[in-house]
Amino acid sequence: MLKRVDARSDMALKPRVIGWLAGNLVRLLTKTLKVNIRDDSGILSQPPEHGVIWMFWHNRLLIIPSLYSRHTRRFREGAVLTSASGDGAMLAAVMRQFGLEAVRGSSSKRGAQALIECCRLLRRNHYIGITPDGPRGPVYQMQPGAVQLAKVGRAPILPVRVEYARAWRLKSWDRFFIPHPFSEVHIHLLPLVRIESDDLEGHCAVLTKMLEPVVP
Repeated sequence: MLKRVDARSDMALKPRVIGWLAGNLVRLLTKTLKVNIRDDSGILSQPPEHGVIWMFWHNRLLIIPSLYSRHTRRFREGAVLTSASGDGAMLAAVMRQFGLEAVRGSSSKRGAQALIECCRLLRRNHYIGITPDGPRGPVYQMQPGAVQLAKVGRAPILPVRVEYARAWRLKSWDRFFIPHPFSEVHIHLLPLVRIESDDLEGHCAVLTKMLEPVVP
């Protein structure tokens, strides 16, 4: 007798399988890269005794899991905020390859639950990675969610600038960067930003300026 396959289970499995394969490819690629890090935050030499929100543009995401795995995983647990969609499930599977948890949610789905979960992890001194223009853009347009989380969770924001010397660009909404093997990557960890007022729009403007890309 043929065993019936649950289509919903199959749909849930595919993003995880694709994510697992993609994670291993990303791991192989990042091992070839020449990574230069400028740490003006001091977070790598003197990790703070509290949670931190890592903020970077969506199209610069590829190098971040490797940065965490190589430099901060040994002393601090981390997680990333991903959407509750199939793409989010695939991204979560990629992140697991580097020891990162995933918090599922966005402004359009599971937003409140994701905020609560992120606050819980920050209280446990986790690092939380967030792309403020994701998951749908517009590219380089910062949404206030990350700043609001920093305010509610009482955690500083670490702006992370990433520039690839040579890279392919996908035909996605953000023109996602995939660096060429054996090319250089420049990572700038800027000074921590603390959200101490209710001017979310003003803080978004400051952070957008700090993260302004050299290559748009």
